[in-house]
Amino acid sequence: MIEFPDLPGQEQDAGISFYSEDVTFALSNEGTTADWLLAVIKAEGHPPGEISLIFCSDTYLHDMNVQYLDHDTLTDVITFPYSDQSVTGDIFISVDRVSDNARDLGIPMLQELHRVMVHGVLHLMGYEDETPEKKAIMREKEDHYLANLPPMESHGT
Repeated sequence: MIEFPDLPGQEQDAGISFYSEDVTFALSNEGTTADWLLAVIKAEGHPPGEISLIFCSDTYLHDMNVQYLDHDTLTDVITFPYSDQSVTGDIFISVDRVSDNARDLGIPMLQELHRVMVHGVLHLMGYEDETPEKKAIMREKEDHYLANLPPMESHGT
């Protein structure tokens, strides 16, 4: 098990925020999740910045995918990095897609949600998944950090 660095309170204040767009969804473990994601960033050797995780619907994220990325497909996550100096950006997550994927995989929704959240943070740090090799590296990192996830309460909806 890896040792995550201690995260002083002031970094938490300047770190990760959670929002929802066009869905009723709230994460009941926001503080623990934010601490975990900040620890991932620190463990990767990057300075944390401002990150917004925005939970939304398939329709909302599909519209963004078409408008900003010219991809006419459903997806579970889209990231928009805003800085080369720190891990800063927006991570949009379709709770519809995450829920469907979790059901298809036979795993709890919260488990899949954590994978998608850390996947988005890894994208903000510059990791890509366009090739099989890059996808394997991304999955290995996701698995590593998920194995070190602190105990969480169930999510709210």
